[in-house]
Amino acid sequence: MNRNPAQQLIDFGQSVWYDNISRDLLVSGKLKQLVSDWGIRGLTSNPTIFDNAIRNSSTYDGDIAALKTKHDSVEEIFQELAVSDIAQAADLLLPIYKQSDGVDGFVSLEVSPLLARDAEKTVAEAKLLFAKLNRPNVMIKIPATPECIPAIETCLSLGININVTLIFSVKNYIQVANAYCRALAKRADNDLPIDKIRSVASFFVSRVDGVFDKKVPANDQGKFGIANSKIAYDKFKEIFGTATYKKLEAKGAKPQRPLWASTGTKNPAYSDVLYVEELIGPDTVNTVPHATLEAFADHGKPRQSLASGVEEAKALE
Repeated sequence: MNRNPAQQLIDFGQSVWYDNISRDLLVSGKLKQLVSDWGIRGLTSNPTIFDNAIRNSSTYDGDIAALKTKHDSVEEIFQELAVSDIAQAADLLLPIYKQSDGVDGFVSLEVSPLLARDAEKTVAEAKLLFAKLNRPNVMIKIPATPECIPAIETCLSLGININVTLIFSVKNYIQVANAYCRALAKRADNDLPIDKIRSVASFFVSRVDGVFDKKVPANDQGKFGIANSKIAYDKFKEIFGTATYKKLEAKGAKPQRPLWASTGTKNPAYSDVLYVEELIGPDTVNTVPHATLEAFADHGKPRQSLASGVEEAKALE
């Protein structure tokens, strides 16, 4: 059976995760179809995605009415709805988690964005969500703010799978990767297992171009997001190739994979598959909105692209 280009990305060491969730997606069987026919191997969410899902569907109405009798705050109701959807998605993707030996099949749920400057409350909410979901293939999303880097390290050291989000710079990425390695080392030093812990570092791509395109000449536009990502991937290979990390790897550690986020093309002048085609390489994830998935499955051209043009990328720094 012929596989479409999105399904072929796994041959290049890259996993495709779906950047969307809704109750309709789960109950209609569409998520199962995305897995079987489109190459989806994981799913990410954020508060905006959930807000759109709840606002634009009547599927949640009954649960909302019931939850109003139990909770006083909108935040508590929202959290219950989100946890329910994430749990269902995780159960649907559990076979992929098992088949991939815990590499894929993950679903991400984000802590409240209002906690982005509060490490202590971020840790508390991450622990709460992870315990409520109680599934091995769940990641808790935490932003890579200066205040939350320690929270990320703490959560990982507690054995919580973390999707580190909102990474825009290589400098910030290095902080995140080092926090991951420190957390694993801390667990290993305390004779705690590290072989089941998984994490991704979500590096935003098109949004970088959205900023730089306003500041650079036309012939340099559309280059900085990809260049930024290629340099980050070069650092990934460096950090996870050190002797220090290899000692952790010998104890079962898996690398914290770079995840390319914000890969939908926002500038209509650019190819609709630009941020997929140019960022393909081993040990990476690309989390895509539906339009980008559909476009790449239709006319994408998979190739090993991440390792090429690194020196040119560095020249743009």
